[in-house]
Amino acid sequence: MTYQTLGWRLLAAGCSALAAMSAFGMTASLKPSVESTAPVGEMVTFQAVVSDAASSNLWYRFRVRPAGGAYGMVRDYGPVDTLDWTAAKHDGVYEVEVSVLNRKNGEEANATSVIQFKSRVTNGQPVVSPTANALVFLYSAAECASGSRMRVQFQTSGGATQNTPYMACTPGRSMNFYLAGLLAGGTYRAHHVIDTGSEFVTGPEVAFTVGNDLPPLYKDTIVVPSRPGASNPILLGGPLGGHPVANDLAGNVIWYGPEGMTFLTWVAAGGEFWSIQEQAGADQSQQIVRKYDLAGMTLLETNAARVSQQLAAMGKRPITGFHHEARPVAGGRVAVLAGVEQILEDVQGPGAVDVLGDMIVVLDKDLNVVWTWDAFDNLDVYRTAVLGETCPNAGCPTYYFAATAKDWTHGNALQETADGELLYSARNQDWLVKISYDGGNGDGHVVWKLGLDGDFDILSSDPYPWFSHQHDGKFEIGDPTRLMVFDDGNTRVAEMRGGNSRGQVLQIDERNRTVIPVLNADLGVYSMAVGSAQRLRDGNYHFDAGFVSENGTIDSYSFEVDAAGRIQYEAHQDVILYRTFRMSDMYTPN
Repeated sequence: MTYQTLGWRLLAAGCSALAAMSAFGMTASLKPSVESTAPVGEMVTFQAVVSDAASSNLWYRFRVRPAGGAYGMVRDYGPVDTLDWTAAKHDGVYEVEVSVLNRKNGEEANATSVIQFKSRVTNGQPVVSPTANALVFLYSAAECASGSRMRVQFQTSGGATQNTPYMACTPGRSMNFYLAGLLAGGTYRAHHVIDTGSEFVTGPEVAFTVGNDLPPLYKDTIVVPSRPGASNPILLGGPLGGHPVANDLAGNVIWYGPEGMTFLTWVAAGGEFWSIQEQAGADQSQQIVRKYDLAGMTLLETNAARVSQQLAAMGKRPITGFHHEARPVAGGRVAVLAGVEQILEDVQGPGAVDVLGDMIVVLDKDLNVVWTWDAFDNLDVYRTAVLGETCPNAGCPTYYFAATAKDWTHGNALQETADGELLYSARNQDWLVKISYDGGNGDGHVVWKLGLDGDFDILSSDPYPWFSHQHDGKFEIGDPTRLMVFDDGNTRVAEMRGGNSRGQVLQIDERNRTVIPVLNADLGVYSMAVGSAQRLRDGNYHFDAGFVSENGTIDSYSFEVDAAGRIQYEAHQDVILYRTFRMSDMYTPN
């Protein structure tokens, strides 16, 4: 039976909203905001309706599958009873499932809704359609032959050509691509290119115009202009709670993302983004990690309450929320930083003390916990935060047990290293810590600690060569001996009574436990928090000083420096930016 035949049989059977009854009598149904069909790319809201919806103990899980295919997780169990979703790549029949769990009595009920997303292609001709995001359009083309692949090229008059990633052709189904990286008010021409393996076949051109109706966005002002032909010509920044924004190097807005997320943590290939939402004072189910696409649609999401439920079943400590880092690791997994809270007696103070640490949680593609590392089990809890940090304070992770707490570790970055281990940044310990992960088989022991009072000697005449309260420490792609880090410098500035943040590149000799500074760029400003570091394609480096206090405001600066530390580009933003990324285009992170 073909994909389409199975789908039409489901529709013919009246399965557009199927209800199920649990063994205990709770019933659920799933109601889409449209009838049985919608165009590809049109967002549809699926609403769960439950017989005992007045209960405050209901959790909802949403999964989606193409007719005849396997379910894929979209949002794991949590309190949100709706899902906004669309088929953004191919037309066809899709089945959305909701599973409802009453956490009080264990009742469960499932319901599905079957919907056909219809092709936008008209008489075989490609079509460009707007989306809810004013700077993202959907290009739709007719099917292409199996074994071929397609991508879309688009440009303004006289502008550089941009390309979407290639997508494999699927016979009988239209091909759909998000076009992003567009200037407001610009007129573009787009066409698709089919790579058959023996030739390139170009489709007809379609013209479209981008509107000017943008939401309120932060301002990007150029301080030092970029040189012509600079690599990584897009600057993407994530403010704390506002819309993430991508600008070209002239400061023009070319993309924005959904607002409300606390941290934009990672940009994945193909135009996918990882973010974390912290909600102070809210319960664990409101602490969220989410992956979304260029149009802002949720692709994957879970919450700290659901993860803690899994951790409890594994005999692990619960987490309070997610913070600072979520990024993919090998095997289709994602590594997330989470908060762990403990009341300890006569540790870091007399009597009962609330201490905040970190847990690294690795989730599989269906958001199941597959590996964890707990700072309370692997670091010296008697070694207090270097500058005695306590909460409440700016940047503190979510906590619940006491009015004040010791902000012991304050992790802010993770990276899977070339040898399959994890590099973890503990800001309040002034350390980068290598952890035995071994691709998910490691026992979590600390391999080494890098930083002042760690396991390495630094070969430098600088009076304070080490980073402190660092952000975004990571090894360069392709060179596992070179480590980049944004040195906020809090400890150095406090001890030396002044100074600026630095962009550092360090040559690491793990065997001999020595470090040689390769780059130590004084950025001319002091960022007491946040920041990022990145090697650009041409060998220069990008650093984000995202928390600079001056003239009664807290702003951000993004820098590009050459190998000698000379500033080649500088932009100012009128908000706090947790991280910034220099991208090749909206589909290519570097």
